[in-house]
Amino acid sequence: MSERFSIEGALSGDVPFIATMFVLLMLKCPAGTGYGFAGERRNRREKDMKSDARKKLAAAATMALGFFPLNVSADAVTNFYKGKQLSIQVGFGAGGGFDTTARIFAQHFGKHIPGNPSVIVQNVPGGGSMKLANKLYNASPKDGLHLGMMSSSIYLVPLYGKRKAKFDTARFEFIGNIHTDIMSCGVWKGAGQGIKSLHDLIKAKRPVIFGSSSPASPMSQYPTFLKNVFGAKVKVIHGYRGTKATTLAMKRGEIHGSCGLFESSVRGPFRSDVKSGNLNLFMQIGLDKKVEFFGEHATQVYKELKSDEHRAMARLLFEPFSVTRPLAAPPGTPKDRVAALRIAFDETMKDPALIESAKKRIGVQFQPMTGAKVEALFAGYFKTSRDLVDKTWKIANTPKNPRKKKK
Repeated sequence: MSERFSIEGALSGDVPFIATMFVLLMLKCPAGTGYGFAGERRNRREKDMKSDARKKLAAAATMALGFFPLNVSADAVTNFYKGKQLSIQVGFGAGGGFDTTARIFAQHFGKHIPGNPSVIVQNVPGGGSMKLANKLYNASPKDGLHLGMMSSSIYLVPLYGKRKAKFDTARFEFIGNIHTDIMSCGVWKGAGQGIKSLHDLIKAKRPVIFGSSSPASPMSQYPTFLKNVFGAKVKVIHGYRGTKATTLAMKRGEIHGSCGLFESSVRGPFRSDVKSGNLNLFMQIGLDKKVEFFGEHATQVYKELKSDEHRAMARLLFEPFSVTRPLAAPPGTPKDRVAALRIAFDETMKDPALIESAKKRIGVQFQPMTGAKVEALFAGYFKTSRDLVDKTWKIANTPKNPRKKKK
């Protein structure tokens, strides 16, 4: 007899005692009662009756156990997280949109996780969050205490067959996506050429210099796409750790512009720069939604594309960023902890305290996705035809052009 239905299991607390006694009593009933399984089968009719009795008994036993749910796994998860510290690592520097979102979320996440662990945020910038993706996948403990928040573009690098991605996207355990955001590109004080819209950028006489963390980042891919599709005079310099770093570089006059400016970031850390007119948002990336906060001159780039091929490339390049703030655990994290973290994530996103905090700090109401939906979306992108993937990579990527650091 299985341990699930044993007396020892009931006494140990693994199986509710009353449910166990019910099942054991039914299994031990003598033949002829209409309920028991034992006894000799004297004829076909009696055999059929007992077979029917078995089915009814199994259903009754299942119903009985249903009234006494097993809490073994839930208790194990609670015991594991109790008194522990969970770390959310962010693949960008402090002060940017990823960092701000992670810190707002972390303040409320722990109380929804069984065992209520404390939650901290750590920054691991580098390579547009590629450094963190490789670290989380290959070196971080697979215990449910280490989560990572990386750019969605990083998860697509293996799709393009690039060796810098030392991971298989499908093996990450996606916990959820905190926000579905829309991205923009901007220049500081019109880049000295009065640039306010995408059309102004295309007409610019002098090169407009953008800053980025790495060639795999949208901060680099989007300006490169504008250069190769529209013929814009654009140059990208790599080595800036996130949008905060590029914004500071714009203010110092090192570069003219930056892409990768999400609405949540613009409404938060960069609100004053936009309101003052210093940061001109000339383009927005949403495929079918216009963000009024970006201003009247922010051109919807998707509507400016003329060919079906360019629109297909743009969709592959831009659409994944609807998964704006994905949260993932390393492969191999115990499934019961992944399930608990997914439930805790969903509950956190409905928490009135979190909603109020996001509204107060960055003026945004989060639009989350479940971990299952994030997983399905990435799986779908990896079904894209090889021809389209190769053409998109070629048109949106440029060789690394490191910034020259001052001595």
